[in-house]
Amino acid sequence: MKLNNIERPQNIKDKKRLGKGEGSGFGKQAGKGHKGQKSRSGGKIPAWFEGGQMPLQRRVPKRGFTNIFRKEFRIVNLKALQKQEDTSFDIAKLEKLNLIRKARANEKAPVKILADGAEEFNKKVNIKANAFSKAAKEIIEKAGGKAEVV
Repeated sequence: MKLNNIERPQNIKDKKRLGKGEGSGFGKQAGKGHKGQKSRSGGKIPAWFEGGQMPLQRRVPKRGFTNIFRKEFRIVNLKALQKQEDTSFDIAKLEKLNLIRKARANEKAPVKILADGAEEFNKKVNIKANAFSKAAKEIIEKAGGKAEVV
């Protein structure tokens, strides 16, 4: 078969031609039945509508709350810093090394250094970040480094 003589397959049915006379099988009410909301023009029912039954999102119990004053941080663990060859880090450098995200929704979020991987951390580093966990600050200073809050 060549491109210049491609034909439409014979087993594909034509689409329903609604409202084109009684002989078509879809005349008169055009397959919509008699009366009712779904037979009217624009008569759409939202997917979440339950026929007047109390909707699911109102039936289920609500729990907890969202603290509107919560502060989101971009985090860096000490084990990630241990793997780097550099000894001084600031926020711009952490972004450049892809240790924290610089794009997306929280790109302006402050940076916090956490103490995950503290057991093997023994590197003398100088870090400038927005926040440090107590344990991370202790470990950095214990190794002879400096943790500076910007």
